[in-house]
Amino acid sequence: MRIIAGRHKGRRLTAPPGEAVRPTSDRARKGLFDILAHGRFAEGPVFEAVPVLDVFAGTGALGLEALSRGASHATFIEKDRTALAALRSNITALGEAERSTVLAGDARRPPRAAAPAAVAFLDPPYREELATPALASLAACGWLAPEALVVVEVSARQALELPPGFTVLEERRYGAARFVFLRRDGS
Repeated sequence: MRIIAGRHKGRRLTAPPGEAVRPTSDRARKGLFDILAHGRFAEGPVFEAVPVLDVFAGTGALGLEALSRGASHATFIEKDRTALAALRSNITALGEAERSTVLAGDARRPPRAAAPAAVAFLDPPYREELATPALASLAACGWLAPEALVVVEVSARQALELPPGFTVLEERRYGAARFVFLRRDGS
């Protein structure tokens, strides 16, 4: 697994052993960031010069890819200890400690946010139905700016029920994964 583009292009990321983490494939990540950079969601890359949030972060591949491509800061939320060790190692290896915050905890019960994110990535374990309660909690605790773009990765055939306050913009499938692009309703 490598960073696809930007200042860290080609740099390897480590993943913990076992099946606790299911990193987004390089192919799917490339497709996702191509959409975010050149898609219909903004005139330029939606992640450029804005804070991003990587929830169920695992290795941190999505947040680190955003940092590599110009995000101003990334906050990572992860509760698995082995994943946290890999995540912290990846942040250190890329020299991104100053632009990163790691929160060890459950995304369904996050602390209040210091500042909201303009772009959020949620990659919960497949078939565990964690995305909906996490979205509701993140919104309630101030993690998502009004009009924030949220990308949720689910298995290709998994239903995604949204809490109030979110609108589906688009869906894309990459092998066993499906990205659901959401907009948080403005407040």
